[in-house]
Amino acid sequence: MVDPDQINSKNNILEKWNVIFWSKHMPLNWKTGGVLLGFVFFLAVLLVKPIGVSTQFVILDAIVADVANPELITEPEPGTYTSTNAYLAKSNGKYAKNASNPLNYSFVFVIAMMIGAFMSAKLRGGIGADERKLPAIWYANYGDTPVARYSVAFVGGFIVLYGARLAGGCTSGHMMSGMMQTSLSGYLFAAGAFAAAVPVALLMYKKEA
Repeated sequence: MVDPDQINSKNNILEKWNVIFWSKHMPLNWKTGGVLLGFVFFLAVLLVKPIGVSTQFVILDAIVADVANPELITEPEPGTYTSTNAYLAKSNGKYAKNASNPLNYSFVFVIAMMIGAFMSAKLRGGIGADERKLPAIWYANYGDTPVARYSVAFVGGFIVLYGARLAGGCTSGHMMSGMMQTSLSGYLFAAGAFAAAVPVALLMYKKEA
């Protein structure tokens, strides 16, 4: 005969698991998310190479530009690529090569990130229409102003991406992957990112959602 206490215990464990991972009414627990993210980074470094994202925006730009101007990227010898753009031609044409052959690990990884985020949101019940339009914290501080929100997001994204390319990496490649490899530049990047992000967030979002 099955012990009712054991059934209740198992149900409680499953319920807690559901709350931590798949709850449709709350975001993923940050502690659990941090452990899972660290595990993914560890696997990436162990099996392939450190994770980086911002470079792929450059690759996407190069793919579009190469369609508009076929002379932008050339292949002087089989397997050797270069570009009339100095940035794409650096590192022995590594960026030019990736743009000519976009079905590579790094580019596909970034596409998979977006697909994974979409699937995760769907599995957790989707995102409400109001939240898709504007985050709750934006409503609390600035009201129903979607144009302002999109403008700020665009300008902020431009600054972050420009800074990431100047620094030679983003928060994933330079900070997280770099810190995992005990890179001094990774720790400096992290300090600079938080030193800028925290005051700006406090100034912009004084009211809680």
